[in-house]
Amino acid sequence: MRLKVLGTGTANPTLARASSAYLVAAGGQNVLIDLGPAVVRRLLEFGHTVNDIDIILVTHFHVDHTADLSTFLFACNYGAVARVKPLLLIGGPGTHRFYRALRAVYPWVQPKSYPLRIKSMPAGVLEYEGLRIETKKMNHNPESIGVRLSDGKSITFTGDTDYSRSLVALARRTDLLVTDCSCPERKLPGHMNLEVLQKVVDACEPGKVLLSHLYPDWDDFRGVLHSPCLMGEDGMEVTL
Repeated sequence: MRLKVLGTGTANPTLARASSAYLVAAGGQNVLIDLGPAVVRRLLEFGHTVNDIDIILVTHFHVDHTADLSTFLFACNYGAVARVKPLLLIGGPGTHRFYRALRAVYPWVQPKSYPLRIKSMPAGVLEYEGLRIETKKMNHNPESIGVRLSDGKSITFTGDTDYSRSLVALARRTDLLVTDCSCPERKLPGHMNLEVLQKVVDACEPGKVLLSHLYPDWDDFRGVLHSPCLMGEDGMEVTL
């Protein structure tokens, strides 16, 4: 199982951090988690095209997590090589409606040469081609989900979220927790800071914790992150 960090930032544009997004190679699948602005280009920078992706997981519908979905689907039809292999799009409640609205604005995203399957998965488990995908509702937006990917090892993605028991249950003893920790001290509604995150870590005991969805507050952070927490950076790669 291999994680490539495409972005660790937020809707607040910075040159150092793209919007939070991740590419996971696991169970023979390439999984893209969230795709905010410029994620399609970021894939190219790291040697991938849209045709390499098997599954897209959208944690919620905020622009910094979905802006490049239309770009991605457009490129599947009109890139240098038209996509042929199937694509699975998973999100929380309302994912079908979100896609229909996107298609109404951009009719060119309707698949031309490949099958697109859309699955609303607010909570549950899907076994897909050697990969186990588990989702639970998160404490952010009504459609927000967290995702745990397993193929013997496991990586759990919180998306944007505050503390919840469902987050703790989803992340329990995961090998790697990739988590919202928007600010070190400042507490934003629907997001975690270090104090709240520590409660999650104490409760679910992950092997490693990668902090992401980082606001510029972190630029002035002079504290120390204690094991198992690591600061996420764009371009990082983790192999489990």
